[in-house]
Amino acid sequence: MAKIVLIGAGSGFGSRLSVDILSFPEFQDSTIALVDINPDAVAGVTEFVQQVVDHHNLPATVIGATDRREVLEGADFVVIAVSVGGPAYNGVPYWYEIEIPKKYGVKQIVGDTINPGGVFRTLRSAPEMLAICEDMEELCPDALMLNYTNPMAMLTWIMSEGTGIRNIGLCHSVQGTHGQLCGYVGEPSDQVKSWVAGINHQSWFLSFERDGEDLYPRLFEAAEDPEIFARDRVRFEVMKHFGYFVTESTRHMSEYLPYFRKRDDIIDEFGLEVRTPEKEGGHAHRVWQDDVPDAGDLRDDALQLKRSGEYASRIMHSVYTDTLFRFNGNVLNDGLIGNLPYGCCVEVPCMTDGSGVNPCACGDLPSQLAYINMSNIAVQQLTVEAVLERDLEKAYYACLLDPLTAAVCSPAEVRSMFNEMLEAEQQWLAPLLA
Repeated sequence: MAKIVLIGAGSGFGSRLSVDILSFPEFQDSTIALVDINPDAVAGVTEFVQQVVDHHNLPATVIGATDRREVLEGADFVVIAVSVGGPAYNGVPYWYEIEIPKKYGVKQIVGDTINPGGVFRTLRSAPEMLAICEDMEELCPDALMLNYTNPMAMLTWIMSEGTGIRNIGLCHSVQGTHGQLCGYVGEPSDQVKSWVAGINHQSWFLSFERDGEDLYPRLFEAAEDPEIFARDRVRFEVMKHFGYFVTESTRHMSEYLPYFRKRDDIIDEFGLEVRTPEKEGGHAHRVWQDDVPDAGDLRDDALQLKRSGEYASRIMHSVYTDTLFRFNGNVLNDGLIGNLPYGCCVEVPCMTDGSGVNPCACGDLPSQLAYINMSNIAVQQLTVEAVLERDLEKAYYACLLDPLTAAVCSPAEVRSMFNEMLEAEQQWLAPLLA
């Protein structure tokens, strides 16, 4: 029987991934431990998962906990989906990471990958991620960690370099974009093959074909349709000029380059938004809050063991049953992409089975794509070094080199912005300031 621990189970991942896990017969007698520091969230999601188990009369054991150390011992898999310091995309400290840069002309829409927002999210999140790894090294050293927490590339890099825990970073942008592209060219997604590699939120569809037919010419034709172009303006514009389609959404991709957010007229031209979070914002509404009303009755559709498109349950099932599964994951670059820096975090096709996760070597990226990636990797590497070396000056250098920030700020303005963010978030950065 497998033991699976979900840390941050009060997030949207807790209920969704539990249903995914239970959809596999081999996991229907497993122990699922749901962990969240918010006791109300733990109670709600635990009740939801228990009612799913009861509805299907499954032998699974469901445990709720606010202390991960109570349930980590003997775990086979540990899934992480946490937000450190406050709600992931509202309230403080996230509010500081959006609003302070905005004063300096850095107009982010998400701010969780690079940019000043991604740098500071890493600074406040990494110490807790390392602490989770330390607990795993003591209580379940052989477990496989599957991490959904952003900034994916930087946190995967930090944990892989700073601990001995096996871990893989997971994101849904590859499979999500695959489905979108198939829609643009009018092909069924299960009949189309793609090969995707790069870095998280900036991987590239290096091939996109059906039955040996290259579908890229049809994708370029689709981009000439104003209605289709309007759905994905930044990514089609990047494809037009750089030759390949990228995985992350138009709004996200607009943050990672210097072209699209440096002037209001360009922001308007590409139909982009600027984030305005609430300073006193609360946590997002979760599915189990709808599915577990006071009466205790669940809507019938919420009870069904319908598997989502997330990779986590399929990876766990593959490892547990020694069956083959391919997915795109985030791992350190051990020569997997030849023209990206050795040791950085890359997102590449991975094959998994009973032996674990086995990343695929992808050769070199087209040079122009590698250089786009490297502009982001520079920010990532300096932030990783800032955490592992406890040298926040390197985090300042990361902000200096951020493509969007450099497009709108002078070095003196970046220093002022960085210092203001440092002052605002010092209580969450205490582990790095000690």
